[in-house]
Amino acid sequence: MSTEFTALQVREEADGSFSRYLVRRTTDELPPGEVLIRVAFSALNYKDALSASGHKGITRKFPHTPGVDASGVVAESTSPAFAVGDPVIVTSFDLGMNTAGGFAEYLRVPAAWVIPLPDGLTLAEAMILGTGGLTAALALWKLERNGLAPATAPGPVLVTGASGGVGSVAVALLHRAGYRVLASSGKPDAHDFLRALGADEIVDRTALNDASGRPLLAPRWAAAVDTVGGNTLTTAIKGCFPEGSVALIGLVAEAAFTSTVYPFLIRGVNVLGIETATTETGLRRELWHRLATTWRLPDLAALATYIDLQQVSDHLDRMLKGQTQGRVVVRLGA
Repeated sequence: MSTEFTALQVREEADGSFSRYLVRRTTDELPPGEVLIRVAFSALNYKDALSASGHKGITRKFPHTPGVDASGVVAESTSPAFAVGDPVIVTSFDLGMNTAGGFAEYLRVPAAWVIPLPDGLTLAEAMILGTGGLTAALALWKLERNGLAPATAPGPVLVTGASGGVGSVAVALLHRAGYRVLASSGKPDAHDFLRALGADEIVDRTALNDASGRPLLAPRWAAAVDTVGGNTLTTAIKGCFPEGSVALIGLVAEAAFTSTVYPFLIRGVNVLGIETATTETGLRRELWHRLATTWRLPDLAALATYIDLQQVSDHLDRMLKGQTQGRVVVRLGA
């Protein structure tokens, strides 16, 4: 039976510009997939802001509904893995990119994209984490697989872009896992927020913009989680202790960066690419399990700002301008 619902839709206008509207759709109009989900919560991500602005590298065809994150309850299922009423999470894959996403009251996806909500998390908490939390968890998992450990780390773990959606979760998660955290942010009014999340030290982002031309800096951090890219990433690499690693998560400032080979040949620094969109299902479930148990953040609510679907467009614009803080969670069918 077809159900009518509200969705945010981005349209390409005749003059090449892009506009956003709240529209009424029916579930019959959704793409094929084994699982229909009544969405309870979604969340804003930088990729959503790009899609909603008409970035053809993210979304090829319009009109389109962005939203790479969603949590909710199964409304229909032809998959034996999921039954009507199951609480579930969908993040990444093609959701919100070229498949209608989470800024809508319903979505339909392949069963392989769906993760059961782990015990220990509510649907709202799952979206406070969302892709940002999954990405931060994957970064920590890779850093520890490459030798990082709280007891032996020779310095703090640096987090750049620390007040953003991924950065703020990374600060809280690293603190929860027992690491000292050095947070970098260009927002002085975010310092109290970062300290509450567990940052031991905060530096302005200009401190991570080394222009000396030197191939190496005095080592200061045991590892880094970089959400910024550009020269911030270059500086993070140059300032790592020997055998340290930099988890590369984002490109808020710039996609390109420059480096000599010296940090890699002299100090053995590793650059770890973090890509959650197609993370293998077993690892994805393991990371969500950890986020609900051993890595569970004690005060997830401190990371969140809640908005309604009508407020999404404005907050996407604010995100592109660097004016959001923490995780912005969208209430839908909650």
